[in-house]
Amino acid sequence: MGGRRRRDDEDYSFVSPVVKYLLFLFNFIFWIIALVMVSIGVYARMMKHAEAALACLSVDPAVMLMVVGILMFFITFCGCVGSLRENICLLQTFCVCLTVIFMLQLVAGVLGFVFADKARNKVTEMINKAIIHYREDIDLQNLIDFGQKEFGCCGGVTFTDWSQNMYFDCKQSNPSRERCSVPFSCCIMPPDKVVINTMCGQGMQELEYTEAVKFIHANGCIDKLVDWIHSNLFLLGGIALGLAIPQLVGILLSQILINQIKDQIELQNYNVKHRSDPWR
Repeated sequence: MGGRRRRDDEDYSFVSPVVKYLLFLFNFIFWIIALVMVSIGVYARMMKHAEAALACLSVDPAVMLMVVGILMFFITFCGCVGSLRENICLLQTFCVCLTVIFMLQLVAGVLGFVFADKARNKVTEMINKAIIHYREDIDLQNLIDFGQKEFGCCGGVTFTDWSQNMYFDCKQSNPSRERCSVPFSCCIMPPDKVVINTMCGQGMQELEYTEAVKFIHANGCIDKLVDWIHSNLFLLGGIALGLAIPQLVGILLSQILINQIKDQIELQNYNVKHRSDPWR
């Protein structure tokens, strides 16, 4: 009876296969996503050097994608290997990294809410830089056109912001044929119009606001963006929750597995210590 009990104790494991392989699957999925992100970032960086886009953005999007992908790859690698090998060191690294990232996101969200005016000024600065470099990069141009059409806006604060661009500048010395114009994406398009008149913004900056609103979306994109955020707080909250839940799940599963592995190690040490005890 004593020998059978010793064998049962030695075969027993505190480590749950469900937790172990669920954590591995969780990390493996995000590990694949990290590889895709790094691949896209490397491809974008090699195929296109968008200096104009970089001038209005604080960080190169391709480089940011690569950095986030590499960081994500490292963290999920620790989670994958740590769960399969039941390695406490790797699992603790995974858990600590996720906790730090979660806390940084939380702090960033609070700071963005507290310093909303500074965030607004930063966005305004980025939009103004994008306006300046509008014609210099086709991807940046498409992005601005998409934003103006989607939000029904024109410029940063008002449609006359387009004078910051050398082609749309309203100065008399400007030889451009687009002088005092705005991009076609500012125009109010009739729903039944099939062919888009790309010159519909010609000379719009010379008009008063009350006249311009008959032909273009004269309000700036900053106010439109703020209004959109205020009217979609539940959607943004859902997105934030969707980002937070996987991190919290990863932290919880890794902590559970770490505790199970520690209990298993204590059981193994106990069995080794009392293996020769005839009274067990």
